Amino acid sequence: MDLRYITHPRIIFSRSSVLSRPCPVPAEPGVYAWFFKDVPPGVPTEGCISENDLHLLYVGISPDKLGKPDSRQNLRTRISNHYRGNAEGSTLRRSLGILLQPFSGFPLRRVGSGRRMTFTHIGEQWLDNWMEENAFVAWFEDDAPWVIEDALLASIGLPLNIKGNKHHPFSSDLSQMRRQALQKARDEAIANEDNQSRRC
Repeated sequence: MDLRYITHPRIIFSRSSVLSRPCPVPAEPGVYAWFFKDVPPGVPTEGCISENDLHLLYVGISPDKLGKPDSRQNLRTRISNHYRGNAEGSTLRRSLGILLQPFSGFPLRRVGSGRRMTFTHIGEQWLDNWMEENAFVAWFEDDAPWVIEDALLASIGLPLNIKGNKHHPFSSDLSQMRRQALQKARDEAIANEDNQSRRC
């Protein structure tokens, strides 16, 4: 396929657009691309696609592996989860939250029973608001999205991708930041979220 369908989409969608009803994202397999207005601090944009003041920094696919014909994951579920889920279930949200922690003031924390790690309810809400202003998404339906993902990772700079992206110079830096944030969260007490609330 022509990769420009995903690298230079005609339409990109905001968080509020994706979470509106009816949802514009199809419940089909495919690849999705994340464009950012404000780039998190320290993230390099050399080699990235930039257009109309937006930078393509991350791509994802759903389902995430070959050989999952019965997977219930699709573009709609994955993109919606990135926009309104939490750091436990979204690697993109976890990376963004860790990179933005100096501004948000919400580090990764153990929550609930202590097995899950998020930025707490109000930290995730802060990230929701940041993504509404800065994170935009486009997608392309395809039955073998992993083929497109591999081609994109090999041809353009995608600094927020880690898996399959070891050749990118920022990949090891981001991996280290994530490991450090995880270790710090393990060392801290479980966060008390009883007095917190989150509105989507």
